[in-house]
Amino acid sequence: MKSESMKEHKKLAPKSVNGAVITLSDSKYDDFLLHENSDVSGSLIKDALGEQHNLVFYSVIPDNAGLLVSTIDHIIENYDVDVIITTGGTGIGPRDITIETLKQMFTKELNGFGEIFRYESYKELGTGAILSRATAGVYKSKLVISLPGSPNAVGLGLKIVMPELGHLVKHLRD
Repeated sequence: MKSESMKEHKKLAPKSVNGAVITLSDSKYDDFLLHENSDVSGSLIKDALGEQHNLVFYSVIPDNAGLLVSTIDHIIENYDVDVIITTGGTGIGPRDITIETLKQMFTKELNGFGEIFRYESYKELGTGAILSRATAGVYKSKLVISLPGSPNAVGLGLKIVMPELGHLVKHLRD
């Protein structure tokens, strides 16, 4: 049951926000350069944003920490954006750099998002959810959300964050 103050906050929240999407994937990046759309997860996020919000930027980049930081800075400096959603690069392999890179950038981390994401993953996957890595936080007064690269994980993450985007942005603007 929602509290009265949360209901009031949501009522005052923007109905539409500006969002950007970054997919991190070495293989998807190669396809992106060839103008081939193999980015299912990025497309899911773009479509979800487009239903109620505004997509202002989209790109596919390789798994590279420096490029992730510079892309996020480019978006913030050049676009009117409220939220940046990344997908990919969240695994435990040596090329997976998204979580560690973003956590160093955040001025505030929204631990609850990762916790809820893993809990919901556990309900679906069982103990395999131990591999689920997702995070969210604030960087330069913008919301940054990081989802895994699998389409199922993206769908789960969107189910959690989409109803709260306006509410989160309202808090960042206050």
